[in-house]
Parts: sequence; C-alpha cells; structure tokens
Amino acid sequence: MSFKSLQIGKHLIKYPIFQGGMGLGISWDKLASAVSLNGGLGIISSVGTGYYENRSYVSKELNAKPYGSENFYSRKGLQALIDNARKVCGDAPLGCNILCASNDYARIAKDACEVGFNVIVSGAGLPTNLPEFTMDFPDVALVPIVSSAKALKIICKRWQNRYNRLPDAVVLEGPKSGGHQGFTYEQCLDPDYQLERLIAPVVEEAKNWGSFPVIAAGGIWDKKDIENAIALGASGVQMGTRFIGTFECDASDDFKNVLLSCKEEDIELIKSPVGYPARGVRTNLLDLVDKRMGPKINCISNCVAPCGRGKEATKVGYCIADRLFDAWSGKKETGLFFTGANGYRLDKLISVKELIDKLVNGEE
Repeated sequence: MSFKSLQIGKHLIKYPIFQGGMGLGISWDKLASAVSLNGGLGIISSVGTGYYENRSYVSKELNAKPYGSENFYSRKGLQALIDNARKVCGDAPLGCNILCASNDYARIAKDACEVGFNVIVSGAGLPTNLPEFTMDFPDVALVPIVSSAKALKIICKRWQNRYNRLPDAVVLEGPKSGGHQGFTYEQCLDPDYQLERLIAPVVEEAKNWGSFPVIAAGGIWDKKDIENAIALGASGVQMGTRFIGTFECDASDDFKNVLLSCKEEDIELIKSPVGYPARGVRTNLLDLVDKRMGPKINCISNCVAPCGRGKEATKVGYCIADRLFDAWSGKKETGLFFTGANGYRLDKLISVKELIDKLVNGEE
C-alpha cells in the first residue's frame, strides 16, 4: 500500500503522517524541522518555550524558572523555535501544538499565527473558541484533537454557528497515547474505548459536516498500523513516541535512555494535576510521590488552568511544569517521563529520515 498525500486546509503534506506535539521541549525545532523536511508534518510544542536556548527569551524568572505564563509560554521563544526550524525545512508546512488547558491560551494561539505556523493542533480540552483567536489568519489550518464523535460534534456545531468555520482536519487520539488522556482511567483500559473502535464513528461524524481528514493517534507504531488506521477510515496518523527514538528529537540523551531501557511493565497511567490520567514511565519521581516525598511544589510558571495555581499539584504530589522540565533536561531522579503505551518497543536511535522511510516503505 502506498500512502496518499494529505491536504490540510491550504497545506499539502507529502505523507499522511503528523509527528505528535510533545512538550515540554521534546518536539521543538530539531525534530519538527526534520519531519517536515522528510515529508511529514513536523509539530512544535508551545509548552515551556521560555526554557528554549537556556531561557534566552524570558523577561522575568524566579529560581531559574520562567515566571508566570507569559514567560513560560514565551512568544519570543516560539518565534526563535520556528525561525530555527525554517533554516532546516524551508517553507514546508509546520504545525504548532497548543494545549487548551494552557493559561494564556488565546494569546498563544495568536502568537502561533503571527510567528508563521501553518497548522495549529489543539487538545487537552475542547478548543471550542480557537477560531476566535485565529480569525486574522485564514490560511492557518485548525486541527482540534478529540477522543470521541460526540466531542467532534460539539466543536463543529460551535465553530460553524459562531465563526462560520469548520476544522481543516481532526486528530482522534485513542487511550494508548503518551501524556494526558482524554479518557478516565477505566476507559483507558476498556476495549470499547480503544482507537480501532473510535475511528468509524468519528469519520461518520466528520461526514456530517462536509468531511475533512481524520488523523488517528495513540499507539500507532509502524506501516502496518498506519495501513490498519486507513483501512478503518482514517486519512492519516499522528505519532509521538516513536519519534522520541530519533537522533533529532529535542529531548536530552538521558531522556531517550529512560525510554530505551524501560520495559512494558514500567509504563503506567498516573494521576496528573490536569485532572486526567497521564501515561509515563515509572521512575524514582513516582516512587517519591507515592510516599508523599516528592520535590517541593512551588507554582512559579502558572502553566495550566486546571491546576489552580498549584492546588491540584499539591493534591497529586508534583508540579507538572517543573517535573517535565527535569525530564527534558535529563534529571532522572525528579523527571516525569511521558511515553505512549509502546514506548518499551524503542530499542535504538535512528534518524528521522530512516524512520519515515520505514513508516512509508515498511521495516525491512
């Protein structure tokens, strides 16, 4: 099976492969630019851009951390990220992943348009008002992330009635993805909520609105998985975890080594300050949190609204911004290492070019 290119709004993606947006710092300029250069859609995470290039783009910090959401989600950092990515991939389409749960969501969405992203992918909540913040940039494709046909219906109804706009594509994320889930703990394990059961109803819902590409995500690993998703009605896939196993991934070598050395039983669903379960690797941090002996919680960056300025972090036992920063920078003792359910299958690092070749042509 040879794959068709993907039309996302006004932008053509050679292969129907989105690289998932992984924050903090896991998919930044090096990874995303390599993916776009090689025919996929590279996606830069907007999370923690104040940390980019050693906090060069922060106007105020405290304890060597970006202070407040305006610095944690630094516009100047986002600009530097896309500028550096463009040096590699030229004018190939680039996406920006923005969490609805972010404090400063509206401002980040406007920033992403203004600095030159072609596609905005947005989840971690329903992006019901995303078109409002991107109105002045009609060429920017808008791609919400959903976990059900019901969620897609709510978004389409709201977007059409309020903004006379529909999604240019939708990412359907099943419960085997890394990081935060759009499901309860029980649903993540329920056969009825697995990706292969969700694709058909979401594709049918998309048809009710004139049809647009459905991008399947969560647990996609190889060419066979892509073919299966397409056979079920998807137009393409989004993959995060497998791209961590590349030389170009922006994570530290220590981060990559945590995944390369983890076993299937090390990957589990954990409680998060965001209020939904999240999938990551069992490490020293989670052992400390279980004993209520985790690192001190002091909300400096004010990253996500559901946390309530550290209230939920205190309940679950860790600050997500600080622990994701530690993971990105390779601090194994206190880092929170997100991965999809297949993370244990990573066994060596390869180039993005080689990975995309495997995904398009098969492993051998």
